[in-house]
Amino acid sequence: MSRIQSYDDFVKVHGVLLAAAGIPQSLHKLLFHKLSSDTFDGGNYFQIEPLDYGRQRRLLFTCDFMAKHSNLFLVDHAWTFRLSDAYKQLCEVPGLAERMAALMCVDTDLNSTAEEAADVDGGEGEEDSSKLSAVEIVEREMRKVKEGGDATRWLELEELDVDDDMLVSLDLPNKFPNLLALSLCGNNLRDVEIVAKEVTRLKNLKALWLNNNPVLEHSNSEAAIIQGCPGLEICNSKFTSNYGEWALGFCGGIYDKDNAGCAHQREHPLESVTSLDLSNRSIRNLINKAFNPDEIPSLSYLNLRGNPLDQNSLCDLLQLLRRFSCLDSLEVNIPGPLGESAAEIVEALPNLSLLNEVNTSKILESGKSVVDSMLQPRLPGWAAGEPLTDRVINAMWLYLMTYRLADEEKIDETSVWYVMDELGSALRHSDKPNFRVSPFLYMPEGNLASAVSYSIFWPTDDVREGDECTRDYLFGIGEEKQRSARLTAWFHTPRNYFIKEYEKYKNKLQSIKIASPIQGSSITSSLCSGDGNALRVYADILQVEEYLTRPEFVITTDSKDADIIWTSMQIDEETKKATGINDEQYINQFPFEACLVMKHHLAETIQKAHGLVEWLQSTYNLETQLSQLIGDFHLRGREKLDNLWILKPWNMARTIDTTITSNLSAIIRLMETGPKICQKYIEQPALFNGRKFDLRYIVLVRSMNPLEIFLADVFWVRLANNKYTLEKHSFDEYETHFTVMNYRGRLNHMNTPDFVKEFEKEHEVNWLDIHSRIRSMLKSAFEAAAAVHPEMHHSKSRAMYGVDVMLDCHFQPKLLEITYCPDCTRAVKYDTEAVGGGETVKGKDFYNYIFGCLFLNETNHVSQL
Repeated sequence: MSRIQSYDDFVKVHGVLLAAAGIPQSLHKLLFHKLSSDTFDGGNYFQIEPLDYGRQRRLLFTCDFMAKHSNLFLVDHAWTFRLSDAYKQLCEVPGLAERMAALMCVDTDLNSTAEEAADVDGGEGEEDSSKLSAVEIVEREMRKVKEGGDATRWLELEELDVDDDMLVSLDLPNKFPNLLALSLCGNNLRDVEIVAKEVTRLKNLKALWLNNNPVLEHSNSEAAIIQGCPGLEICNSKFTSNYGEWALGFCGGIYDKDNAGCAHQREHPLESVTSLDLSNRSIRNLINKAFNPDEIPSLSYLNLRGNPLDQNSLCDLLQLLRRFSCLDSLEVNIPGPLGESAAEIVEALPNLSLLNEVNTSKILESGKSVVDSMLQPRLPGWAAGEPLTDRVINAMWLYLMTYRLADEEKIDETSVWYVMDELGSALRHSDKPNFRVSPFLYMPEGNLASAVSYSIFWPTDDVREGDECTRDYLFGIGEEKQRSARLTAWFHTPRNYFIKEYEKYKNKLQSIKIASPIQGSSITSSLCSGDGNALRVYADILQVEEYLTRPEFVITTDSKDADIIWTSMQIDEETKKATGINDEQYINQFPFEACLVMKHHLAETIQKAHGLVEWLQSTYNLETQLSQLIGDFHLRGREKLDNLWILKPWNMARTIDTTITSNLSAIIRLMETGPKICQKYIEQPALFNGRKFDLRYIVLVRSMNPLEIFLADVFWVRLANNKYTLEKHSFDEYETHFTVMNYRGRLNHMNTPDFVKEFEKEHEVNWLDIHSRIRSMLKSAFEAAAAVHPEMHHSKSRAMYGVDVMLDCHFQPKLLEITYCPDCTRAVKYDTEAVGGGETVKGKDFYNYIFGCLFLNETNHVSQL
C-alpha cells in the first residue's frame, strides 16, 4: 500500500484498528481529516485545572455544549517506551524527566518558591497587605468588643509563626474568656506543658485545632489538653469522647466562625440538620445523647467513613440508625463497623435508597459485598531531595497506558507503554464517564514502519460548560474481572477488606492436610520386544536425532510409523488427527501436564495438595486472586516486611514480560499486558561469588499412578553475570537479576563439580545436605500433581521435565518452575560427574540414558525419587 491519499485508503488500511478502538463510525471521516492535517484542537474546548494544591489536575469543558459522539480529539503521546528502558530514558533524554514530573504533579515542592515569588511580584505588583500578625488580629478582636460587639467566641490564628512564648504573651484566656473555638494550625508550638497550661485556662472551649504544629509529635499532647478541658468536643479535627451537640452542629453546618453558638441556645439546635458529615473524626462511640433521632429528626444524609466505632456492637449501631426515619443516604466503610457486606447493610436499613452513593436496589440485585464510590485518589509521595527520575518512576503507574504491536507474522513479545500529553493525562476516572479514550496507530504510508501513535478521545455523553471530562480507567472490565480490586492501582480502597480476604485464603491453605503419595509397585516395563527390532523414534528436536545413538532405537522421519513420538509440540486430539498419531504410540508428554508446566497451575496444584509449603514462594494468579494478593501486600507493609514481588506470564519462557517491583499500582497495571502470576521475590538468595544463580534439574516420569519418577544425575548451574544487588534501579538489569543467559547476555558456563566444590568452600556447607532437600522438594511437587490430577496418568506417556530451583540465604530450596521438553543444549555439550562422585557422565550419552530410563526401565545415571 502506498501513501494514504483518500478517506477510502484510510479505512482500507485502518479498518481493523478503527473497530478495535471502538471509535463511532460517524466520526471516522473526521478522524481522517484531523490525522492527515495533524490537528490538535483540544485547547479550544478544554481547560486543565489544578487541584489539591497542584497535586493532581482535572479537565474541564469550556464551550457551551457538545453532544454525544459529535466530535473527537487527538492526544499526543508525551513519552513512549519499553518498560526496561524507562529509567534510562528519563536519565538520558533532555527535558523528559522535567516534563514528566510536571505532568505527574511530583515537582510541586520545587516550584513553590518560584510560585510564591510570582504571587508577590506579578499582577499589579502589590504585596498582600491584608495578612495581619497574631498580635494585630488579637487587638482587632478586642477593639470589636470595646466598640459594643459580641464577645469573641471563634478565633483563628493560623500560619502566623506563633511559638510557645508568643502564645503565653497573647494571654488569650484573659482577653477572650468566652472563647468556644480556637485554631492555631500551622504554627511553631512545641512545648506540651506550655500549650496545655494556656489552653486549659479557656474554660468554655469546645474546639481546638493545633494541626501542623510540632507539639503534636509528642504522643501525650492531646491527652494532656483533653484532660484539662472537660468541655472540649473537637481536638485537632477529631472528636473527643466528650463530643455532643456542639461538635455535631459544627459538622452539620450549624456552627461556624459567624455563628459559634451557645449564646442563646434553643432547645433543639440540631433539628434543622439534614446532612451530617462525620467522616474521619475518630469516633469510637456513636451512641450519644446528642446523636439521636429526637435531636436530629430531619437527618437524611450521614457520612460515617473512617471512624472505628469500636465501642458499639454491630447490632446496636444498626438499631440506632434504623431509628432515623428520614435517613435515606449513608456512607460508611465496607467492610467496617456496620459489617462486611453492602447487601447486608441495605437489608438491615430498609429506608436507605443510597449506600456509598450507589442505588440500594442495584446492591440487592447484584448481592455485592463491597461498594465504594468515594475512593480517594492515590497521590504519589516523595522524599525531600529525591531525584525527579525516581519520582516519575514511582508516579508513572497512575498515568501509563499500554498497547502491543503486531503484524501479519507475529505479535510483539514486550508491550509498549506510553503517557498521554498534559491534556489527555488530566482526564480523571469515573465509573460513569462522559468521554472514552483509545490508543490508535496512524500509518500514513500504509505500513507499520510509518506508524505514529496517538490517543483519540470523544464524548460518550452530552457535556456542558463547566463539566469535568472523565474517562473509565477500566473500560470494559467488570467485577467478573476484579474491577473493584483493580481500582486499587489508582485509589485508596478499603485495606481491611483485602486483608480479611487474604487471611481467609491463608487459613484455608493452612487447613489442608498434606496429600499422601500414591503408593504401589512399578507397572512399567521395557518396550523392547525381544525380537531384536529397534524402537522407531520420531523426533522434531535436532539434539535427539543427533545424540540418540543406542542400537535399541532408530530415528524415523514418519510420525505414523514411529513407536515413540518425542516432540516439542503439544499433542492434543486435533494434532493426532492431523498427523496420524495413534493411541498405541508412546508420547513424551502426559495429559493435563499443564498442572505442572504452566506457572499459575503449578502453584494451584501444590497448594491444593500441600497447602502452604516453605519451598514455594507466596504465589497468586492475578486473574483470580488479586484481592488476596493486595491483602498480603498491605499486611506485609503494616508489619514492615519486605514487599518485593516478581510478575511472570503464565506461559512465556526466557523471562519475557517478567517484572520485579515493590509498587502495588505497578503490579495491578501490569495485568494489562497479559495473564500473570505474582510471586514473592526471593530478596535474599544464596549467592555464588556475589552473583545470583539457579539450578536446572532433569526429572523423568515413567508413570503417574503409581508415581515413578527419576532424577538425572546431571544438573547444571545458571549464573547471573553481574553482582547481585537490591538497589532499586537494578531490577531492570537482566544480567543482575536473571540467570538464563542462553538467549541474551554472556553465557558463562561452569561445570557442576567445580561449582559444588567452590560453593561448599565459600559457604562452608555440605552440598549433599542441600541436594537431599532438593530431592525431597522435587518428589513432593510431582506427588502433588499425582494426588490432585489423577487423570494425568496415561500408560503410553513418558516425559522429561526441566525443573528450576533456587536456594535462599539459608540454603533452603525454592521451586521456581517446571518446564516441558526443556532445552538440553548444555547437557549434551559438557561432560560432568554425578554429585557425590562416580564415573564421568558423557554429554554425548545424555539422550541415550534418558531414553534408557524412560523406555528400557534402566537406571544408569539417574536415581529414583
